[in-house]
Amino acid sequence: MSLCRPVSLRRVLFIALLSMTAGIPCASAAESLPVPRDASGKVVISNAPGQPTGLWVTDYSTRIPMFNIKDIAFKPWAKGLYEERLPHNLEPHTRCKPSGAIRQFLTPYGVEILDMAELKQIYIFDLGGPHTWRTIYMDGRGHPADLEPTYYGHSIGKWEGDTLVVDSVGYNTGFWFERGGLPHTESVHVTEYFTRHDKNTMEYRFVLNDPLAYDGPVEGKLKMIWREGEELFEYVCQQSNFAPELMVNKADLKSVGNSNFIIP
Repeated sequence: MSLCRPVSLRRVLFIALLSMTAGIPCASAAESLPVPRDASGKVVISNAPGQPTGLWVTDYSTRIPMFNIKDIAFKPWAKGLYEERLPHNLEPHTRCKPSGAIRQFLTPYGVEILDMAELKQIYIFDLGGPHTWRTIYMDGRGHPADLEPTYYGHSIGKWEGDTLVVDSVGYNTGFWFERGGLPHTESVHVTEYFTRHDKNTMEYRFVLNDPLAYDGPVEGKLKMIWREGEELFEYVCQQSNFAPELMVNKADLKSVGNSNFIIP
């Protein structure tokens, strides 16, 4: 049996899941209930106190891309790297690597957003990935001057009216910012805008600035749907022998000469 076959099946199941999401609208999403707010009138970005928990899941039904690739002012090297990434699926996220900013929301299982007001921190928990989380500091601090680059970078947030604005720097280059493979460097600066329009829908907008990779900002947006009653489940992400040809080239596989080759 070909080692590629399980991956093809996984792709088919993923595409089918997205099609189901697109073709069968969730009943709760059709309702236009008001935005939940706390006692002070501030928008509740996740579940309201005393209400069921839930997940935010990206809505793929519009079939609208997050951004128009023709509008992106690539540096020559960044354009070349982007085009090199397009034909294959050599993406760190599929090999269980954490993915910061935009890519964090592009899984079929969604994310859980937890606002810990008493700690002045917001957490975003991944599900369809390595079960990691991102911290957004809401206490008014700035970015440290001596940041060590990481997968999730350093995020600080504030509320501007009903929109949560998150400013992030300090990303490493071990992940892709979205599935297509937009390149970035450690100089990247991302601003994200979370606007909950009603109980069941939230607009996510981002502005990515990286002067070493682009001659202008990269902007895009997507819509997320609130799935009330759903919660995080056990998702085991492990590197195995399901798609070695996507992770190393065929010549390397032949040199190993072992059909059970495990990617380290």
